[in-house]
Amino acid sequence: MNSDTVTGFINHIIYQNPENGYTVLELMGGGDTVTVTGNLGRVSEGESLICRGYFTTHPVYGEQFRCESYEVTEPEDLESIERYLGSGAIKGIGPSLAARIVKEFGDDTLRVLDEEPELLSRVRGISANGAREIAMQVSEKRELRSAMIYLQKFGISLALSVKIYEEYGNDVYNILKTNPYAIADDITGVGFHIADDIAKRIGFSADSDFRIRSGIYYALVGAVSDGHVYLPEMELYERAAELLGCEPERFSDALTELVIDKKIVKAERDGEDVIYAAPYYYMELYTAKKLADLNVTYSLDEEKIDRVMSLLIDDEDFEQDEDQRSAVCCAVSHGVTVITGGPGTGKTTTINAIIRVFEEEGLQVALAAPTGRAAKRMTEATGYEAKTIHRLLEFQGGDDADTSSVRFMRNEQNPLDADVIIIDETSMVDIFLMHSLLRAVPYGARLILVGDASQLPSVGAGNVLCDIIDSGCFGVVSLKRIFRQSDAGDIIKNAHKIDAGEPVDTEKKSDDFLFIKRYDSGRILGSIITLVKEKLPDYVHSSRMEIQVLTPMRKGALGVNNLNRVLQEALNPPLPNKREKELSQGIFREGDKVMQIKNNYKIEWTMRSPKGFVIQEGTGIFNGDIGVIKSINLFSEEIVVSFDEGKEVVYPFKGAEELELAYALTVHKSQGSEYPAVVLPLLSGPRPLMNRNLLYTAVTRAKACVCVVGSPECFLEMAANDEEQRRYSGLAQCIRETEA
Repeated sequence: MNSDTVTGFINHIIYQNPENGYTVLELMGGGDTVTVTGNLGRVSEGESLICRGYFTTHPVYGEQFRCESYEVTEPEDLESIERYLGSGAIKGIGPSLAARIVKEFGDDTLRVLDEEPELLSRVRGISANGAREIAMQVSEKRELRSAMIYLQKFGISLALSVKIYEEYGNDVYNILKTNPYAIADDITGVGFHIADDIAKRIGFSADSDFRIRSGIYYALVGAVSDGHVYLPEMELYERAAELLGCEPERFSDALTELVIDKKIVKAERDGEDVIYAAPYYYMELYTAKKLADLNVTYSLDEEKIDRVMSLLIDDEDFEQDEDQRSAVCCAVSHGVTVITGGPGTGKTTTINAIIRVFEEEGLQVALAAPTGRAAKRMTEATGYEAKTIHRLLEFQGGDDADTSSVRFMRNEQNPLDADVIIIDETSMVDIFLMHSLLRAVPYGARLILVGDASQLPSVGAGNVLCDIIDSGCFGVVSLKRIFRQSDAGDIIKNAHKIDAGEPVDTEKKSDDFLFIKRYDSGRILGSIITLVKEKLPDYVHSSRMEIQVLTPMRKGALGVNNLNRVLQEALNPPLPNKREKELSQGIFREGDKVMQIKNNYKIEWTMRSPKGFVIQEGTGIFNGDIGVIKSINLFSEEIVVSFDEGKEVVYPFKGAEELELAYALTVHKSQGSEYPAVVLPLLSGPRPLMNRNLLYTAVTRAKACVCVVGSPECFLEMAANDEEQRRYSGLAQCIRETEA
């Protein structure tokens, strides 16, 4: 065996990941046994391989051969044929039956399997039906191998080749010859750029109709990740032209074809022509209509409300507040109510009053929030169980790249068993989740949306809370009064000043809102490390991992990427007993704080008892969930992460692109969370990003202490900048048109 090629038969498969095809196996040939690792698709024990790659030395498991490409070869002698058949590679054939087959057909065995499998019924123990089943398996394996060889001619990886074959079967040849861009639509994880590269290798021209249509649709769907539900037609043309590298003269015809194919919808919003990806257009229409249908009026028993408010305010030592009472009255008398307010304005007291009023009427109340942390805070604040919206809707699985495949058990056919549904942190709810929620809200139920309209909009597409308010069609109560003003800390006071556009005193000595002046990024980084590692844990009575660094940006010295590298080195440095793995997004180490950066509705999690027994299982880890790396297995190439509530998830290395270090987060990713202390580095940044509602969102994430490290002038400029980045969302107009 030389250094770049090893040959032999698979004696034993040590490990095989069914998701990505990563395999560890023993390859035996010429008297030697070699451990081979790599993405080897669907190989089986007993098969003969030629593997190409290189030898490497694993720190734990010693010498291994890293396979970069391979091919399956036919067994060359009777012993090899018998070993292959008896290995279990073909279901229903074991060692004794394999021996009888080889004895019956000898050197002609493989030809019989391929060309005349019906002759297998001559062998004792194989019926006519059994022969047909074996023939089908042999044919499937042969077809898969042929497809793998064909796909790899175009530089397609083994893992993607398997996905493509599973999607199309033997139609794969026709698909790639006629329209390789179809795989970007049909297969999760394949975007336009991958499909475009494959098309170029196949020989498609840059001005292909398929390429132009695919590029336009990709540009439109890409806007969803920027928070837009639609794009103005001219802006879509600009994005597509940049992506495709061509002039938009032919875009009009391509757009018409996409409309005919029902992939996009043309509409008019705010007086201009706009383009939706079809699913998002219908989500908006449904959301608007369902909200309108729910928005009926009910009789109001004001004496009961006064009694409940008095009892609650006495219990919680709060003063009577007319806005809170108005919010309760609105929730009782309207089918849809929105309650907004900043920190310290009594949203929780109002929710408690609403719950008590409806309980007195014998109505069933359900509480939910977009994230696990927000739901947990809601439970603690009200004393009633709150669930995540996904759990409330009884999430069953699906794919984040294809929202149409996401499955909730609760829907029109199986609505929620609740008369009143209260959703907290509604500013985080995107159009997809609101649409899913409304499908499950029974007609006649009351929907109460609670949130802070001054915070950043949802990470997902849409501007749902603000659009519902801006429509002017629903009961909206804004809580403005800060309770116990004299006792309120500077976090609450300054948050309201920022929201109102009032100046904040950056020179004031405060116990919970600190300004540490630094005008050099190196000194800012040093101060952040000192705060997180030494000063703040004892000050706010929490662990280092609970303190959160937030930043407006991803790039630059004070962006998320660099901050995480610096903080990882300071808080979780390498040690001989800590395993680590370098992936495309950086080094991951046991003990690292990490975050899930996309919704993964399919991924499985388990919860274990202190003795290690599995006590609960489920699927789904969502964008923004934070955990700690519990272990890294370099042999099986897996990372185990423990998330909130003890949910453990196993990520293959190739699936770990969904993880990022989380010592520092962008402010957007912190939405819905609350931390004992927030450290906010500010020095400079692009004006559209450095705005008031981003600063307000960052400050209101802190429970006990905010530390602004950097330039007070930058802080004040952000507070003064009320220019928010526009999101294209048509929900407000849809609601008004529905109500008209």
